[in-house]
Amino acid sequence: MIHLTYQYKLAPTQQQQQTYDEWLETSRRVWNFALAERKDWYKSRACLIDRCSLRGEYVMSPDAPRPSFSSQCKALTQARKVYPELGTANAQMLQQVLRRLEKAFVSMWERGHGFPRFKKPGRLRSLLFPQLGKDPVRGNRVRLPGVGWVKMRLSRPIPEGFVIKQAQVVKRASGWYVMLTLQCDFEVPDILPHGEALGIDVGLSSYLATSAGELVPRPRFFGDLQRKLKLLQQRASHKVKGSNNWRKAHYKVAKLYEYIRNCRQDFFYKLAHRLCDGVGMVFAENLNFKAWARGMFSKHTLDAAHGEFLRILKWVCWKRGVFYAEVDFTGTSQTCPSCGANTGKKELSVRVHRCPECGYTTDRDIAAAQVVMQRGLAAVGQTVKMLGEGLSVGSP
Repeated sequence: MIHLTYQYKLAPTQQQQQTYDEWLETSRRVWNFALAERKDWYKSRACLIDRCSLRGEYVMSPDAPRPSFSSQCKALTQARKVYPELGTANAQMLQQVLRRLEKAFVSMWERGHGFPRFKKPGRLRSLLFPQLGKDPVRGNRVRLPGVGWVKMRLSRPIPEGFVIKQAQVVKRASGWYVMLTLQCDFEVPDILPHGEALGIDVGLSSYLATSAGELVPRPRFFGDLQRKLKLLQQRASHKVKGSNNWRKAHYKVAKLYEYIRNCRQDFFYKLAHRLCDGVGMVFAENLNFKAWARGMFSKHTLDAAHGEFLRILKWVCWKRGVFYAEVDFTGTSQTCPSCGANTGKKELSVRVHRCPECGYTTDRDIAAAQVVMQRGLAAVGQTVKMLGEGLSVGSP
């Protein structure tokens, strides 16, 4: 079964925007109330059995059950009969807010994420509708709960054979967007290794190097606009909080952040498609980018967003029928791709690979990319032989 997500820009009327703005505020209050209910329950169980805090403890009945998704959904159903603002909002949308909160707690328990936080006004910017009814898209219009038919920019047609399962409406600085989740009951066979192989090595000196000898320069999406962003943030901090000028200043900051994100995403997709041209296999390193982000080059690492690029590259490879795999990163810059000898640890300032055994000389990142390609081919059951300064691939 295939699941795709297509994004389109909406052109809602003033009344439709006002309705969804009210629903966003209602969803934010539901999130905060449900989070406060869970937090109070945890606080009442935080003290030790034989002692209490000197400041005080939150007291709750010992028979009170732990708030869960099901119990809070039942409470939401009862609250919708009492509070008019809850009754006017879509019920399934509000249940998805509670489900999102449940996922946040599961991520905290299982994946080590932080404790969920309360949402300030304007922080909740998406509405999820799990059901849209029959034929929700007609031409360049989409039927959304609560507002009816909304015009959208149909930048690409919905593929045949796919059914629209759900929609997520997102509010950004540049306008409103809808992300349609498409589903097709079709099993896609696994992509097998075939064709030419390409190894890539990501870094900060160059954004990436390929085993074919190409060095892609690193664009500085955030670094080039950091001074402008700092200026806009300083202006926003001097405005009276809540005033119209304060909102206008923060809108400019949000617009610039979205521009940086769009530039980064555009570069990632174009580079991923270019890497897939003429190859059948792409191999990359299995790196821990969270550890990179804690180093001395944290700002540049986060700006480069290598993890996001590899995620997009994996998706583009699947879409174009290219085999993608990740290999062990240990010692890729210390191994000679020509003879396999260990050349020792290199400082970051050393940008040229010179093998003392065979004399093979090339760029450090290109040599690492060639080692990545060799490890990838060995993992899929193929061998690599060196012929002079060129690579040839063969079967064992």
